[in-house]
Amino acid sequence: MRDATPLDNDSGAVPNPAESATAVIDAQGIVTGWSAGAERLLGYPRQAAIGRSVIRLLGVDADMVRELRVALSERSTTTLLRHRDGRHVEVQLRAYPWFDGEGHTQQLVVATTPERARPDLATAEEAFAQCHLPVMVYNSELRAVRATTGAERELGLSEGKMRGRRVTDILPPHICHAVEDGMRRVFMTGEAEQFRVRGRARPDAREGVWSITVSPLRNPAGQVGLVELSALDDTEQHLARERLALLNDVSAQVGSTLDVMRTAQEMADVAVGRLADFVTIDLLDSLFRGVEPTPSAAGMVALRRAGQQSVLAGVPEALARPGDVDEYPDSTPPVRCLVTGRPSVHRTLDESYENWQQADPQRAEVVRAFGIHSVMVIPLRARGITLGVAVLTRHRREETFTHDDVLLAEEIGARAAVAVDNARRYTLERETALALQRSLLPHRLATQEAVEVAYRYLPARTRAGLGGDWFDVIPLSGARVALVVGDVVGHGLRASATMGRLRTAVRTLADVDVPPDELLTQLDDLVTQVATEDETTAEHHDSDLDLPTGLVATCLYVVYDPVSRRCTAATAGHPPPAVVMPAGQVDFADVPPGPPLGVGGLPFETVEWELPPGSLLALYTDGLVQGEEHDLGRGLALLRRCFEQPAGSLEATCDDLIRTLLPAQPQDDVALLVARTRAFDKSRVATWDLPSDPAAVAGARAEVLARLAAWHLDDVAFTAELVVSELITNAIRYGQPPIQLRLIREAALICEVSDSSSTAPHLRRARTFDEGGRGLLLVAQFAQRWGTRHRAEGKTIWAEIELPDRRA
Repeated sequence: MRDATPLDNDSGAVPNPAESATAVIDAQGIVTGWSAGAERLLGYPRQAAIGRSVIRLLGVDADMVRELRVALSERSTTTLLRHRDGRHVEVQLRAYPWFDGEGHTQQLVVATTPERARPDLATAEEAFAQCHLPVMVYNSELRAVRATTGAERELGLSEGKMRGRRVTDILPPHICHAVEDGMRRVFMTGEAEQFRVRGRARPDAREGVWSITVSPLRNPAGQVGLVELSALDDTEQHLARERLALLNDVSAQVGSTLDVMRTAQEMADVAVGRLADFVTIDLLDSLFRGVEPTPSAAGMVALRRAGQQSVLAGVPEALARPGDVDEYPDSTPPVRCLVTGRPSVHRTLDESYENWQQADPQRAEVVRAFGIHSVMVIPLRARGITLGVAVLTRHRREETFTHDDVLLAEEIGARAAVAVDNARRYTLERETALALQRSLLPHRLATQEAVEVAYRYLPARTRAGLGGDWFDVIPLSGARVALVVGDVVGHGLRASATMGRLRTAVRTLADVDVPPDELLTQLDDLVTQVATEDETTAEHHDSDLDLPTGLVATCLYVVYDPVSRRCTAATAGHPPPAVVMPAGQVDFADVPPGPPLGVGGLPFETVEWELPPGSLLALYTDGLVQGEEHDLGRGLALLRRCFEQPAGSLEATCDDLIRTLLPAQPQDDVALLVARTRAFDKSRVATWDLPSDPAAVAGARAEVLARLAAWHLDDVAFTAELVVSELITNAIRYGQPPIQLRLIREAALICEVSDSSSTAPHLRRARTFDEGGRGLLLVAQFAQRWGTRHRAEGKTIWAEIELPDRRA
């Protein structure tokens, strides 16, 4: 192009190609020349433009193609050309004839941008200066060069006083570091940054939250020469977000348990540091007993401290500890809040608060010592009942409580009060269930000499409520004892009530000496009957009540005889008893498994085995060996391991089992009964086989008197002689041989007469002139208790005669 020569035209002189965007186009419309100005204007480098059709290079649609052709033909026009990045650039085109070195005709096309009115620099300058937003410009040395009116207002300094000063000369230190660090990063990266700072823009201003934006300002060379710092007051939005976050935390953290104290403490923990510096939660004392609270404003009002927290370690502001009773005079804000159910806010200089301090010197001293300046009293109300009050104070924060703070505290208090009321109602239901369960479980074990026993009962600590586990130790005739453990499936009052019915039934059946398998059979019939009654009850109620109708229970019934040292057991779906021999060998009794009570369909079977004296029997419910921490197999293995390492006393053994097998908060009720067997010495038992002859009665009386004399029981000789005579006579007259007489000396004197007849004797009232019929009536009158038990080979009539207290 250096050899090309332009022709003159009537449009004037050709512009200098070095200063304009120029291109040379041959007769075929191919670009043969492309200046640096054209590269800057349209973005195409020289090597990408040379050799291409100017229409294809710059035209996008048909209209632009036509305009470009007109421009090339008419030499001057204004049109839109396509930039390499796709945008359109408005240019003014002029075309000039052009010859190359070989004389070929070409066209020199010159593109210039249309002149536009230049901005009013004075107006832009004024707009920046008068901007009401806080905006400042800093140089690379982080010194201020410009400031808007908004910045002057917020910082309390004129632009002239701020010019040349760093942020550290204007703002508090903790804000300065964050702002200057942000400006340094923008100078280094060239990327804008946004962050928040909290503090005061000037000493006399309130503390606020500011959203800071630092943006780079580039020079024509593209380098960051200055940064622009703008600040927006984000305080209200920040406080709104904090309030929403606090309420969300209250919903998530308060009421995690059904414990009144824990719930109150959770409220105090959430509020401290975010709404107040010191918080106390005081509840009416009746609440902790599950009773509906009834506040009284007469005289001093006693409130129990349920929770407290402070921003200071150790809560030094508190005058009471959680669980202590704190008293408030009747004229104080907390008592008025209890009575009216309305919140109140006080400054320590208010008359009402000064009266409180005068009536309570200890609190007045705390106010002075810690500089408490603002107090808020919030009622804790649920279902229209005021349960207590929350007192929130500030001494670290300079701001006093505002109306928005009251609304927020009321919402927190309302949510916490619902959780506290739920805990109270749960406490009431639990105490009711516990009272019912305690009334149904044995208060103390009956006196007997067959076994030494220890037991543990642990109610579940879950929201499901109490279960239906029970245990019992029942003295039987012949110095025997029955050990019972059972479990009603389910939780709540229904399970506890059913447990009571089953325990009563077991004691009734045991009193008539029903064998273990027959006892479980009759107990199974009772459970089926109860379930049928529940179904009938459910049918007569509304369907939406969803009354439970299924009823299943398990039971283990073990009878131990200290005379024969034999155990007889039967189970209805219950885990087998653990048997620990005196030498330390541990095993589980092989009791034939029977179906749970209420299932039916299969018979119950008994198993009998002999135990040496000093053996241990452990009866338990599944809550001891099965739970979240281990399954049934693992639990039984742990149980065996505990018994392999004896703890000494039975009480220590129970404690060791509970500590090893159970978590701190058991999920199911646990009943544990451990018994160490005893054996009666032969010297305490006397047995005689008698012929079925009335003449044998006299000889038997003589044998009995002799044995009583040897036992030094002459005080009961007359009674025993009478009872034995009547029982033997009754067996000879109405029973069948063989006949056996047995005396057992334990806490009472036991007289037993057995025969092979299964006919049960019964009392009857004899008429005046009847010669017989008074035998059992006399036995009933002279004996402490008497009865009949049936055996596979007949029956036994027994009577217990009370022995005199030798300690008197």
